[in-house]
Amino acid sequence: MPIPRLLKMPIPRLDLTSKKNLSNQTHKIEIADQQSKPVDGETLISIVDTILTDHQIRRSEISIAIVDDPTMRKLNKQYLEHDYETDVLSFVLQYDDQAGELHGQLIVSTDTAATMANEVGGTMQQELLLYVVHGTLHLVGYDDKSPDDAREMRDAERKYLESVGLTHRWIEAREDSVTEASSRNEADQ
Repeated sequence: MPIPRLLKMPIPRLDLTSKKNLSNQTHKIEIADQQSKPVDGETLISIVDTILTDHQIRRSEISIAIVDDPTMRKLNKQYLEHDYETDVLSFVLQYDDQAGELHGQLIVSTDTAATMANEVGGTMQQELLLYVVHGTLHLVGYDDKSPDDAREMRDAERKYLESVGLTHRWIEAREDSVTEASSRNEADQ
């Protein structure tokens, strides 16, 4: 599995005043909830912890910012020069393969999750969980640029979603919707 890429750009530092966190000997995971929809933060934290442990990350500091679409669009434009909303952004802040140490940040949008859930027949929380799984897999080295890599990532997403009792029935529908949305965004540029 490839080593996560470090971004050569300033990373957003978000207010963590409203946070839930899990701190143990190996992983410190914080949630900054900066939007108004109710979210099950414990499940998000638990799945991140599981993925990190499964990928031999011995020490980590991960922040998960939960935002609305206007905030996501602003961050996506500011840091990736994409002028549109997206589901998840992931940033590797520090990665030390030898020490098994990872510091990273995920930013997920509940507005996008709610919209997509309505389109594919899930709940906002299920969609948000998929975003957190997807972003965390990027942090530990997965990529989805090629069809083979994307298939490997989808298999890992299914595994982790099923580990918390969710079926992956909406992933295929989501892939179709995301492909259509991505095509629309590219056509608009």
